[in-house]
Amino acid sequence: MTPGFLAAFNALPRGTFTGRAQGCRYVVSRVDFAGGTSAKLVAHELGGPDCISLDLYRLASGARLRLCKMPRAKVEAFVLSLVPDAPDG
Repeated sequence: MTPGFLAAFNALPRGTFTGRAQGCRYVVSRVDFAGGTSAKLVAHELGGPDCISLDLYRLASGARLRLCKMPRAKVEAFVLSLVPDAPDG
């Protein structure tokens, strides 16, 4: 995994939110499972065709990233560049 990926992923809000990555806006959903030992992130570009999907497993032997039919570099660059919008209110 790219250095800083886990920290960037862990800093993302849980639930559904909007944000910006690489000059595009996305609606993103992050859900944790099994007490946080696994997580899923799905993002869809607003007004565009791009989609990002990943599963992250936090194992005793270290974190493992499972991708959904897309290059690792694309997924890692997305997470590292994603800036969530400020929450309303």
